[in-house]
Amino acid sequence: MTSDSAASNSGEAPQRGKRPEDPYSVRVISGKISAWIGRLGAVWLDGEVAQLNVRAGSRTAFITLRDTEANYSLPIVCSTDTLRAVPGELTEGARVVVHCRPEFYAQRGSFAMRAREIRQVGLGELLARIERLRQALEAEGLFAVERKKRLPFLPSCVGLITGAASAAEKDVLENARIRWPAVRFEIVHTAVQGHAAAYEVTRAVRRLDEHPTVEVIVIARGGGSVEDLLPFSDETLLRTVAAARTPIVSAIGHEPDTPLLDYVADLRASTPTDAAKRIIPDVAEEIERIAAARERLRGAVQRRIDQGYALIEQLTSRPSLADPHSMIVGRRDDIERGRERIRRAMTHSLSMERSALHSLSARVVALSPTATLARGYAVLQREDGHVVTSVDELTAGQRLSARVTDGRAELTVDDVHQSAAPTENESETT
Repeated sequence: MTSDSAASNSGEAPQRGKRPEDPYSVRVISGKISAWIGRLGAVWLDGEVAQLNVRAGSRTAFITLRDTEANYSLPIVCSTDTLRAVPGELTEGARVVVHCRPEFYAQRGSFAMRAREIRQVGLGELLARIERLRQALEAEGLFAVERKKRLPFLPSCVGLITGAASAAEKDVLENARIRWPAVRFEIVHTAVQGHAAAYEVTRAVRRLDEHPTVEVIVIARGGGSVEDLLPFSDETLLRTVAAARTPIVSAIGHEPDTPLLDYVADLRASTPTDAAKRIIPDVAEEIERIAAARERLRGAVQRRIDQGYALIEQLTSRPSLADPHSMIVGRRDDIERGRERIRRAMTHSLSMERSALHSLSARVVALSPTATLARGYAVLQREDGHVVTSVDELTAGQRLSARVTDGRAELTVDDVHQSAAPTENESETT
């Protein structure tokens, strides 16, 4: 019985491997690692065949499967029967999906994935995957026009992601500097095809997006086959471009099969040369536009000045401005005529009122008791001041007061006579 078994049977807590005095044996730890790795179970892997080794007379084939996006690889072990079951000839660089499970070879301390089935991914299936990804990203709104950022009019610094010493790099730099010699470039060289292209381009986009002076980023490649352009339809790259704060231009240069980068980018250029023309203004054209704009401004200002002169001449030719005193003289004459009309109206009104006053005064005088007394009449009043209007109010011996025009006389009634009614002639005489 081993010491491990004894410890297990005694019920003591295992302390092996925790102290240098009680280490694990190699076979024990190898067994534990093998058991732990075996828990993963069978999985499907997608990758690219980086290396294929089939030894003569051996029933085992060895494959190095490389990640399609990053620089990672795994060893694959399979039987030659499994390898021969793959439709078509499996070669290095082929895209495959492998059904396998992890195995740890305890005696050698090595790890590999044991392949049970290998399927070679054809171009049709790759395009189908890209189409499914395109539909998913479109549904998320990553292709929407309203989310695309506007490019700066005159970027002082342009970020360029392209292959080292490539024709695309030359086209962009030459055309941009011909159009605007002062433009600066921050260039990042990456792989533009193969398994590492998507990873390197994604990392370059993040780097340039964080650059403080880069105002626009161009991803350039001079076209290629559908397989060559697969990295530019990588989902990680597409989501990185969509999340970037800096405007990004896609200049892959391939018309028939458009990579998904063209849909996510803020601007799609047909070629690297077209990208340079789209993001960098032509200095000669801009100088011509400035000159034309100056001419238009000069003409507009001259027209406004001419219109101002014409208006001034029109205003100064009017009588009111040609002879300003005429307005004062004319208004003075109007004022004099108005004053004369007012004077005549006032004189006429006073004359009319004076005549009316004389007429009323004459009527008042005529109706006044004093005027009646002046004609020889007298007013009889009793001692209490009551005016006597009838002989019925008088009695013999009664004292009366007679008021005449220039004084008053005291009277005594001797006798009262009732007179007959006056005749018509007497009434008229009275």
